[in-house]
Amino acid sequence: MATEKWTPAPLPDLSGRTVVVTGASSGLGAVTARELARAGARIVLAVRNLAKGRSVAEGIKGDTEVRALDLGDLASVRAFADSWSEPLDILINNAGIMGVPQGRTADGFELQFGTNHLGHFALTNLLLPHISDRIVTLSSGLSFMGRIQLDDLNWQNRPYKPMRAYAQSKLANLLFTVELQRRLTERSSSVRALNAHPGVATTPLEQHLRGLTGAFTRFSYLFYAQRKAEYGALPVLYAATQDVAGGSYVGPSAATVSVLASRSAPHATPTPPWRVACGTGPRN
Repeated sequence: MATEKWTPAPLPDLSGRTVVVTGASSGLGAVTARELARAGARIVLAVRNLAKGRSVAEGIKGDTEVRALDLGDLASVRAFADSWSEPLDILINNAGIMGVPQGRTADGFELQFGTNHLGHFALTNLLLPHISDRIVTLSSGLSFMGRIQLDDLNWQNRPYKPMRAYAQSKLANLLFTVELQRRLTERSSSVRALNAHPGVATTPLEQHLRGLTGAFTRFSYLFYAQRKAEYGALPVLYAATQDVAGGSYVGPSAATVSVLASRSAPHATPTPPWRVACGTGPRN
């Protein structure tokens, strides 16, 4: 269990370990990459924009490499995985988009579900034979708003609601981790699958929020937000480096399912069974 004073300062020595961080060209991903490199890890920044990724890598003290990865294009995901031929200690599925206008991935999936979930689902499974330690996938406290609409994953038969679509993708991240851990345990694998919930942090992720949703989000920052990506990245770093049980949900407080519990130190809890059970069914 974390204490209120936990910071990345006492990260264990990660020398000789390799970590892939998706979406490491800004926000939480950039901070995560920087801190893990500071602890001695070799960091592979898996990014869509190579120029931005290289700019971030130049500011990191340590061993870094930038590789192209577009999670909205499964051909790019496969190309990244096919080019990987070495051991991989930790995969951090950090990249994501939130509240964007309705769109489609290169493969025709709803943009947020395809990028946030399906891209990471494919990447994780393709890299799994190489992974020796753990997989950390970013979910969100907003997953409580989500329902997996199996008969309309692409929002073709109902009015598109950006934040509901985001919540669906983040719930899918959570459910994927739970099922992945179940299968890893069933096979007696030592690899651990974990979810991390960064709380409400000011990052480029919310740049598309408009109207009442955007106004509420900005208002909530006054009271609940971690304010900086450095704080929002703490649960990710905790999940990636501490002795946390597989299947845990690491967030900024004991109430890790609460979207508004955002200012306290990282804390690991089991994924609530009721959250998994409520993952499917109608909610428009």
